[in-house]
Amino acid sequence: MIMTQEEMLFIVQSQLAIDLNCSIDDLNGEKDSIIFVEAKENPGRRPFPRKARYFEIVSMGKSIVVSATPERLLIAKTQMQGKNRDTVFSLPFIRGLYLHFLPDVKRIKPISPPNFFSFERIKREEVVSLFDVTRFNEAIIYDTNLPWQTDLAVLAKRDGEIVGVAGASKTCAKLWQIGIEVLPKYRNLGLASYLVNRLTFEILGRGEIPSYDVIASNIASQRVAHRIGYFPAWVSDWRCNFEGFEQ
Repeated sequence: MIMTQEEMLFIVQSQLAIDLNCSIDDLNGEKDSIIFVEAKENPGRRPFPRKARYFEIVSMGKSIVVSATPERLLIAKTQMQGKNRDTVFSLPFIRGLYLHFLPDVKRIKPISPPNFFSFERIKREEVVSLFDVTRFNEAIIYDTNLPWQTDLAVLAKRDGEIVGVAGASKTCAKLWQIGIEVLPKYRNLGLASYLVNRLTFEILGRGEIPSYDVIASNIASQRVAHRIGYFPAWVSDWRCNFEGFEQ
């Protein structure tokens, strides 16, 4: 059974709270309030790699949570206190925002596949052996040294050739990340929307949660999210550049 929107948001916020070392209340604080917390390796944290000096900023639309190692937390406090959300997210050490979309379970519906293509679902063990590492690296994780891999994918084929892929990686007990890539010749034909939509329902049908993560400058990918029934749930950045702010 597909979970409700409230259940989905609670699970997502619970996981973000573990990842950031904050509370769910922190994520739902007053507009433009900023919560500073020291980053920790909490049990259950999603295994995204962190360097010795680390910084992440997240907002779900109201408050801002900054999770960082002590030296960067001090810089953040100095630069951010007393500023509003737009100013904070425009500070020079923030490099580029990611938008994280979740399915609107009241609006999202299965869509029909585009004509003249065939489609196939594959599992983790089939992924690495099937793909050339020079193609579809926006949708498929090839690096077997990473703590997460592509666990599920849906392929689009034309005359036996793979022309589009949506891949999903399970990053913790309930959350999956979806990526999409379609060869240039086959874009604007509805493939991206169909592939992401189909993979979304594969994950929802397991009682789990897909997220669709897009860098803010990628308008085409955001349109895919809106077209199939996703909504922007939170924004984040962790790829920050503190050159000139720290020794």
